[in-house]
Amino acid sequence: MTYSEILGKDNHEIPVSNIIREARTRLKEIEQDDVDHLVSLHITCKKRIWGIRDQNIFKVLWWDPNHEICPSAKKHT
Repeated sequence: MTYSEILGKDNHEIPVSNIIREARTRLKEIEQDDVDHLVSLHITCKKRIWGIRDQNIFKVLWWDPNHEICPSAKKHT
């Protein structure tokens, strides 16, 4: 799939400033803190895969089974 096909309602870029402090700290530890946005891929209501978009490549960072990296106020997330 292309990024234009992937990104949309459920899959989207999130500013690094919106993720939890622990995740920002981890980005520094793994020397990936030079990005402004991460990509959140929606798997189920709570489950997400987080990564970095590097041109046309998705680099997987984290499995987030409980939607904790960037908590949402939406119901069922």
